Amino acid sequence: MRFKFLLAGVLSVVISTASFAQQYRVKHAADAYDSYLKLNRNTATFAEADKSLIEARESLDIAAANSKTADLPQTLALKAAIYATLAVRDTNKKNNVPFFNKADSAYKKGKELDTQGANKAIFDDAAVNLGQFKLNEGVKDFQAHNYGVAYKNFNYYKELFPTDTTALFYTGLAAQQNNDIPNAMANYEKLLPMQYSKNAYVYISMSNFYLNKGDTVNSLKMATEGVAKFPSDVDLRKREIEISLATGKSGEILSKVQAAIAADPKNKQLYYYAGLTYSSSGSAVHDELDKAKKAKKDAATLAALAAKKDDFYAKAADMYKKAIEIDPNYFEATLNLGSVLLSPAIDMHNAAGELPASKQKEYVAMQAKAKAQFEVAKPYVLKAVELNPKSSAALTNLRNYYVGVEDMAKVTETTQKIKALGGQ
Repeated sequence: MRFKFLLAGVLSVVISTASFAQQYRVKHAADAYDSYLKLNRNTATFAEADKSLIEARESLDIAAANSKTADLPQTLALKAAIYATLAVRDTNKKNNVPFFNKADSAYKKGKELDTQGANKAIFDDAAVNLGQFKLNEGVKDFQAHNYGVAYKNFNYYKELFPTDTTALFYTGLAAQQNNDIPNAMANYEKLLPMQYSKNAYVYISMSNFYLNKGDTVNSLKMATEGVAKFPSDVDLRKREIEISLATGKSGEILSKVQAAIAADPKNKQLYYYAGLTYSSSGSAVHDELDKAKKAKKDAATLAALAAKKDDFYAKAADMYKKAIEIDPNYFEATLNLGSVLLSPAIDMHNAAGELPASKQKEYVAMQAKAKAQFEVAKPYVLKAVELNPKSSAALTNLRNYYVGVEDMAKVTETTQKIKALGGQ
């Protein structure tokens, strides 16, 4: 019996020693990983950092292979952190995907077991690299137009960091590109109350989503809120103006812009927005006039619509000119000024072409008047191309000018430039 007792004691010592050895492996992995983190902060010690990471992994793998230490929260936390680091650092998919999967599995299991939060710092480190890996993968998928896969990768990142603005934006953007509008809206809505540099885009996207659903009330609300936060954003201003006009609120939007001009009379953009409001109103009347012509409305109706359109364009021109007085190189204002000045010239040119051959005298008079108006627009049309020679809109205005003055060689030359930019 004494022999058996002594043997049992020896076994106990052996077992205790083995258990201690595994605990040592966990501690050694923790120390080596901590050393890696410190050394990796300085480029001069990157090589030493790499050695520490390898050392941490070797000790961790031994501890993770032992049933007594495999499921300890600390072991799982270290496994998640070490393998997430390896996943981010390795660019080879044959390696980094298995690394990520190991880290992800350990992270999820370890978080459940670490009820006291004793290993929170290590899990937080793991989360950063897990999220970074998925973010990197999501960017690659997005660039490859694999928007559904990109969404899943970005969403993983977002679930780790639900208030991270980049995570919310990328997830929403991938959903938007994948035509998953509900998920795009859900992510964008969370961004709106936050301070984020790309929220102007978020507001215009939200406005578009509502508009596509036929909800002009919320579409205008998004645009108006966006303008209040990003007053210099042209797209938001334009959207607010367009919806206001479409919903019969042109007076309201014009009053807002005019009040803003009174408070800040040297702001070129405000004059541009006023011009945009007038020119948008003019375009709407222009469309109404075209419909009236097709419906063969009476001459008085057509004349009234034409006068209304011309009045809007004239007011738009005045506002654009004031913007250009402040900044002679203001491209958008110059472009639009050329457009509103070309519009009546084009109308006269087209109307002359519709006259019967018996009205040659009227034709000549109308063409002369049209060409005079084309010359009024010319300096602004040329200036817009000078300011932005790669603008298809500016080149299209220039081509319209050449058509009006019947310079067909220039028409052909300008058309080739437009086609080179991908236009027609």
